[in-house]
Amino acid sequence: MGKNSFRGMPGGMNQAAMMKQAQKMQQELLRMQEEQENKIYTAASGGGMVSATVNGKHELQDMQINPEAVDPEDVEMLQDMIIAAVNEAMRAADADAANNMSRLTGGLNLGGLF
Repeated sequence: MGKNSFRGMPGGMNQAAMMKQAQKMQQELLRMQEEQENKIYTAASGGGMVSATVNGKHELQDMQINPEAVDPEDVEMLQDMIIAAVNEAMRAADADAANNMSRLTGGLNLGGLF
């Protein structure tokens, strides 16, 4: 076995080729992270009475509340709709990030490596 090959690597991939591939993957990951942070995700709750918009950094960007949703007798309902809309927008951002990571790694679960 040559001194630049790893045991068990198919085709005896050498260190230089592996490092180059890792650098390429890291650059792609950084590009995808930046792209992800700039994306916008909107979700609604209460039949569209409340909508929340977050970015890929999980920062709340906008909140829309239909005046009909404001009932002084039922503030808890409005609070629940706000929480539901924000949480759903966050889940959409997370799902998109996970999908992008899966595409980058070819579906390989790297278990928090990135």
